[in-house]
Amino acid sequence: MAVVEELLHVTSRSALFGILLMLLSVLYFFSSRSRSQKKEKEPPGPKPLPILGNLLHLDLKRPHLSLLSMSKQYGSIFTVHFGPKKMVVLSGYQTIKQALVTHAEEFENRDMNHMFSVFNEGRGILFSNGKNWKTMRRFTLSTLRDLGMGKKGSKEKIIDETRYLREVFEKFKGKPFRTSEPVSYAVSNVISAIVYGSRFEYTDPVFIDMITQVKENIRLMGSASIQLCNLFPWLCSWMRTWKQIMINRERNPLFHEENLKYTVSNLFAAGTDTTAATLCWAFLLMAKYPHVQDQVQKEIDRVIGDCQARMEDRKDLPYTNAVIHEIQRIANIVPMSLPHTTTCDVHFQGYVIKKGTCVIPLLTSVLRDENEWKSPNTFNPEHFLDEKGQFVKRDSFLPFSAGHRVCVGESLAKMELFLFFTSFLQHFRFTPPPGVSEEQLDLTPAVGFTLNPSPHELCAVVRNA
Repeated sequence: MAVVEELLHVTSRSALFGILLMLLSVLYFFSSRSRSQKKEKEPPGPKPLPILGNLLHLDLKRPHLSLLSMSKQYGSIFTVHFGPKKMVVLSGYQTIKQALVTHAEEFENRDMNHMFSVFNEGRGILFSNGKNWKTMRRFTLSTLRDLGMGKKGSKEKIIDETRYLREVFEKFKGKPFRTSEPVSYAVSNVISAIVYGSRFEYTDPVFIDMITQVKENIRLMGSASIQLCNLFPWLCSWMRTWKQIMINRERNPLFHEENLKYTVSNLFAAGTDTTAATLCWAFLLMAKYPHVQDQVQKEIDRVIGDCQARMEDRKDLPYTNAVIHEIQRIANIVPMSLPHTTTCDVHFQGYVIKKGTCVIPLLTSVLRDENEWKSPNTFNPEHFLDEKGQFVKRDSFLPFSAGHRVCVGESLAKMELFLFFTSFLQHFRFTPPPGVSEEQLDLTPAVGFTLNPSPHELCAVVRNA
């Protein structure tokens, strides 16, 4: 019996030791896991609600403003939940540059929400990834160069189009009219002439329908209902805006072809909306700030007189060049860029962003960065001038985004903005409609995926008439 009792005693001690060892192992596991989580913590952010996430914190009509406000509380990198979908927001010039340029490969993928997936099916260049995107981007850039983008041929196409658009403006004889439609036709004709090989008449019903569809779809994509549809795809079939977009999609054969036509449609849409919107902002801002318009016109008169403006004149027009850049900065056309996703787990600024996480480069936080701009919320061409009045490039000027996903049409857009703007300030004086003061001109952007001016009218008075 004594032997048995001793064995039981030893066995119980062994069991107790085993239990203690197991407990210590479990504690060590959770302790080491906790330390690992502290070392590899995810970006902070507001606590999400089930299903809704942080939707109650967001203005879905102007989400970029809500996110900009959040960045002041949570810092330059934070997490926000759009419904059930977790997104990481990057804010400020230094953070966005580090992500999109220094860590370009890790952040290069495009996030495919429900809308983008339905429209592009992973083809084209704007909404595709991997080998398809890289191949199509290389093909697009090389083909556009072969077709004359950035060369003398494209400059001549732009100059020709300025003449057609001037004729339209002159027909109003200084009376108020909406600039948005004819400006969209002119800008679209530039990319059409390059890609399709010919321009369209502004009265061509097929052309008008194409432009109308592009603008309407871009407007709808920024609506609150479509954003909810992206978050909860099962809602789509019930939504009127979704049905309208699908009708538009079926009407346009470009969206039913293979990569070439998807790519061309991407170029047509992107090459029309953003540049046209910027030019509309330009004319509106000139009417809003007549003293800036005065200085631009004095410089143009002094340097080029009645001659046709050329790209070579840009270096001799520092104030005009500064004004164009400031228009792009303050217009803030694509405030949230296009969403990215991470290609792998990324260790970034002390946080871990998991592979496949949607990332929003908040471009509005760069163009309005208080650390980079003297008066970020004010229209001030001095941002791009030195003390001698010479033009100064600014690294934090990123209206075309940066890194591997930088806009493929950047060089063409810059050329268009300079040649259209100088030509029209050379020939016209932009003023508010009769009975409307400069102060009454509204700079609140319309709701949409890109920020166009709200509907308005201006007078384009021929100078020296």
